[in-house]
Amino acid sequence: MREDFLHFLWKFKKFHTTNLKTDRGEPVQIIALGEHNLNAGPDFFNARLNIGHQLWAGNVEIHIKSSDWYLHQHEIDKTYDNVILHVVWEHDTPIFRKTNQPIPTLILKDYINPELISSYQHLFQEKKKWINCENDFQYVDDFLLQHWLERLYFNRLEQKTKAILQLLEESKNDWEAVLFKMLCKSFGSKINGDAFLTLANSIDYSIIRKTKSNLQALEALLLGQAGLLEKEPQTLYHEQLRKDFQFLKQKFTLNQDSVLPLQFFRLRPLNFPTIRLSQLAQLYHQEENLFSKLLECNTKACFYDLLKSTASEFWNTHYTFFAVSKYSKKSVSHAFIDLILINTIIPLIFCYQKKQGSHNSDNLVSLSKSIKAESNNIISGFKHLNVTSKSALETQALIELKTHYCDKNQCLQCAIGNSLLSR
Repeated sequence: MREDFLHFLWKFKKFHTTNLKTDRGEPVQIIALGEHNLNAGPDFFNARLNIGHQLWAGNVEIHIKSSDWYLHQHEIDKTYDNVILHVVWEHDTPIFRKTNQPIPTLILKDYINPELISSYQHLFQEKKKWINCENDFQYVDDFLLQHWLERLYFNRLEQKTKAILQLLEESKNDWEAVLFKMLCKSFGSKINGDAFLTLANSIDYSIIRKTKSNLQALEALLLGQAGLLEKEPQTLYHEQLRKDFQFLKQKFTLNQDSVLPLQFFRLRPLNFPTIRLSQLAQLYHQEENLFSKLLECNTKACFYDLLKSTASEFWNTHYTFFAVSKYSKKSVSHAFIDLILINTIIPLIFCYQKKQGSHNSDNLVSLSKSIKAESNNIISGFKHLNVTSKSALETQALIELKTHYCDKNQCLQCAIGNSLLSR
């Protein structure tokens, strides 16, 4: 038995509420269960109960055993002075206030349907599964699932907002600077994302503003600060970039100590840092006030037009500085822009609108639904459970479900877990 299950039983009134009695035989009538407290202090605030034909207003504390009250030292904590009912699974000792007045105790297991206990045990049985409810997922109502996925999607955006607000504080409320840092991380993808972010953090955005009008200088700045211009030049272009970076490094007193090393191993050539940084330089060279323009976009096509960029001419025949390759223009694909929209643009717009008090969830939902579903191990796992994702909104929601609920056994806080227990 887990305490969070007892919270679930009380919060959703999953017990017989007629003829409730305390350990001393006093009748209990529930008027208000109280507000679930997820922080320190009693488990439910502002409950209203009739106990022994007297109206009480106060807090409810829940434990597996009555003796947990003393184990947790609540008897010496003023926060628990206003507890009017102690709800327990097993009553092994009487509980008293500081005044030696007994605290009424309700033994919850006496009022629970055995089938609910069986469902709970089945959900959390010890046999290792991908998710606890994988054998019962087929019974989840489609309407409930879709509603829960949309809520999870916004939960995920809220989680990403925390990191964005931190970047905003570090950037002194410069949204363009925050966008640059987040785009750097996105252009680095999974393998080099963190390294690209340290690169962005090592360059004050004012330097990007001063350099962006000169494409070669901006490319030299990014490639050089990333440590990609340190080897002896093999081509004239490589040599020019190196000279440009040495000038910029001295002019702006740049420091590379905090920049993480970049990885080429196990990357497709189109994802090489050289290519991605050149594409990023081209994007910032061609677009002025990029963040403001992104706020004006309302369709996926608009974002595609705004975020399209191509690596400079040298990279048509190269993936690195040291080997010639077959000619091909290195433009960002729509699939790559989709990832940027999912991981950077939508969360950033969501955070901006929320901070401005002008949140328009309908537009963000429409945009996320217009983006193709992602493909990864989590999405494949749900596909085996016959959950087919139609859009990025659903895949992002499923990632949130798996990582923040399934993996952490938070089934009792999950709408799916709740519905399965209530079947």
